[in-house]
Amino acid sequence: MHRRSFVKHSTLLGSSLLLGNQGFASLIADEIINVAMIGCGDRGKGVLSVIKSMPAKYKIKAYCDLLDFRLKETEKYVPADAKAIKDYHKVLDDKTINAVFIATPLSEHFRIAKDAVLAGKHVYVEKTMTYNIAQALELKKLVKQYPNQVFQVGYQYRYSPLYFKVKDMIQSGYLGKVSQIDCRWDRNGNWRRAVPDPALERKINWRMYKEYSGGLAAELLSHQIDFINWAFETQPDEIMGSGGIDVFKDGRETYDNIQAILRYNEKGMIGNFGATCGNAHDGYLFKIKGTKGSVSLLTNTGLFYPEESVKKELGIVDGVTGATKIVVNKDGGIPILDKPTIDGTNYALDEFYKSITTKKEPASNINTGTQAAICVAMCNEAIYSGNKQVWKTEYST
Repeated sequence: MHRRSFVKHSTLLGSSLLLGNQGFASLIADEIINVAMIGCGDRGKGVLSVIKSMPAKYKIKAYCDLLDFRLKETEKYVPADAKAIKDYHKVLDDKTINAVFIATPLSEHFRIAKDAVLAGKHVYVEKTMTYNIAQALELKKLVKQYPNQVFQVGYQYRYSPLYFKVKDMIQSGYLGKVSQIDCRWDRNGNWRRAVPDPALERKINWRMYKEYSGGLAAELLSHQIDFINWAFETQPDEIMGSGGIDVFKDGRETYDNIQAILRYNEKGMIGNFGATCGNAHDGYLFKIKGTKGSVSLLTNTGLFYPEESVKKELGIVDGVTGATKIVVNKDGGIPILDKPTIDGTNYALDEFYKSITTKKEPASNINTGTQAAICVAMCNEAIYSGNKQVWKTEYST
């Protein structure tokens, strides 16, 4: 039987979709961007490994971290002539560096990003953009004063062909009226890093301490929160939450078990966003449920589950297959793409390069980054205080 994927049969998912990775080369002139990484922990090194794989686009000039052992670990991710620096101000003073990547603890994002903008650099800051709402609003106001400098936030789903396609499905009404969103990002482990010197505990395991971290909401769930903002062109009106240190009684301050309920009044939707460090069965779970069908997403693959009435329209017989010859899994799911996408960092760094060289604003920009940072801060306030949080008018200005 000739089998094809759902994407080839859906009338809504055609030429309007993003151009894709392969199209960038024909759009932009050959230009190499000199960059530096500020923050060389796991995420910083991971981004550097992708940057290193793009020699026609980026040259790594410097890498910066407060910890000597991190700088040593990073050597294999950078060219031999890249400079190891401990003070990020020296990175910003280097006129040969065009752009900086910021992958430090969350508490440092605002200060470094602000200084980088004032130093005339293009900025790529990892999510979540800022630690609190006041910082997000102040940074947004500042960045708006420098329209020729690119400011991108590391929400990779905004560049993924899979998630872009799901956004089109939502916007076109293919899922019908969406009323429920279920998101989880679960792990079974204490999230703790090895500490060579006890004096470095808080610097290395910063995610566990409120002084530095937004916890599970900022580090994991913010990706899904941001996608819903983007795909539905909205933001939550009300947020309620709960959580606790329920699994690992090890001196941590950020919760290891959280649940937030986000109410989108205008859209008539409820979003359930949860994460735990105490069970890994669901892992990454992302379901968007509409009256015509639902999608179930992983980071790189996704399935569409039509409701019964839509199955007839698609010609699906007995939940297996039919005249349309589309692929239908045993559980009735139809693949949204032919094959899994690659690591989203690749798409995001391509977009950063494209934005710099074509002087166009990236999809994940200061406006959307501010919106997501506010949502995360509201989630944490609801979770830690137990008080419902309400979106304020000034957050949208």
